[in-house]
Amino acid sequence: MKRTLLTLCLVLSTALGCHIHCAPKTGNVKEGFVAIKGKDLIKPDGSKLFIMGTNLGNWLNPEGYMFKFTKTNSARFINEMFSQLVGPDFTAEFWKAFKDNYITRADIRFIKETGANTVRLPFNYKMFTDEDYMGLTTKQDGFARIDTLVEWCRQEGLYLILDMHDAPGGQTGDNIDDSYGYPWLFESEASQKLYCEIWRKIAAHYKNEPVVLGYELLNEPIAPYFEKMAELNGKLEGIYKKGVAAIREVDKNHIVLLGGAQWNGNFKPFKDSKFDKKIMYTCHRYGGEATKAAIQAIINFRDSVNLPMYMGEIGHNTAEWQAAFCKVMRENNIGYTFWPYKKMDGSSFVGITPPENWANIIHFSEAPRTSYKEIREARPDQNIARKAMMDFIEACKLKNCVVQKDYIGSLGMK
Repeated sequence: MKRTLLTLCLVLSTALGCHIHCAPKTGNVKEGFVAIKGKDLIKPDGSKLFIMGTNLGNWLNPEGYMFKFTKTNSARFINEMFSQLVGPDFTAEFWKAFKDNYITRADIRFIKETGANTVRLPFNYKMFTDEDYMGLTTKQDGFARIDTLVEWCRQEGLYLILDMHDAPGGQTGDNIDDSYGYPWLFESEASQKLYCEIWRKIAAHYKNEPVVLGYELLNEPIAPYFEKMAELNGKLEGIYKKGVAAIREVDKNHIVLLGGAQWNGNFKPFKDSKFDKKIMYTCHRYGGEATKAAIQAIINFRDSVNLPMYMGEIGHNTAEWQAAFCKVMRENNIGYTFWPYKKMDGSSFVGITPPENWANIIHFSEAPRTSYKEIREARPDQNIARKAMMDFIEACKLKNCVVQKDYIGSLGMK
């Protein structure tokens, strides 16, 4: 009888064009939202969530060093260099292929298999505007890309943190935010308005999405290079309050993540930790001693506000250092997502092997290109350059990457 009923349901489902809802595999992401209880994150089933995972860096916010470029080190610079190298139309084709292949369902499945429970997605604000970005010159594809990622994460049972890595005007003032060399966001009302509008739009779209753990308003605000650093730091909490207010107009479900100033390491600018009921803080750290003493100031701040602290970025170190520091973080209740998941060569979950003739691309990226004459003289053969770029697309697919087992193991994963 049960078999007959099942067959009947399948027939009806087909006849109705599959309008009967077939729930996807949900892994360990249950309906409901991650909550905050003191210094802990609590899953909908009441158990504690200790974040462990990685960052999908470079996918929606290209960075030069991931391609082995040094001078050409931000998304804007990379796009300009590629356009000089092979023309804007071929560059647009490359970016589409890059976004289609750099991160796929296979990558998310692999990340889950390592024992991760969370991925952090850095994105450029331009993906939610009509500004030129990664080959598109009209309406951007931010929601389409992230919606697909949300479904992959749902199917594999991973949480997703949305990180505005590049904010309007620039929040850092370096290549990290694809800016113009200064954190203009803090001095421009127009940029602040756009920052709020984009977060309001994102929050409205994902307000009922339990896969999304939270919204990270800004990545690494205010680099330590500026004479006005103290003045800029004094504006940070106010900028965060504006962003939170915009989100709360449409979404009261999700946690908001706030990073410290100066590479997410300075939490002294924060004076009002209770201005919203769903706040957690996020820090970053690269290098130094792998000891509790090295992050004692961060722990002290976390304890003083009695809210969760999460290490959003850490990495680029030896397996021994990472294993020791992960132990420190676990002992002190600081979850972590290592940076990055994928790039050329080591210091990542998986490594991309540079394709044949990639050295020609690197040489062009480093060559003087301040005049049209210099561009012409530095440009390599078009066929070689275009083939190398498309060979990169093939090389970046997970099936062709090298799994860095020691790196993954050092994080307490498998």
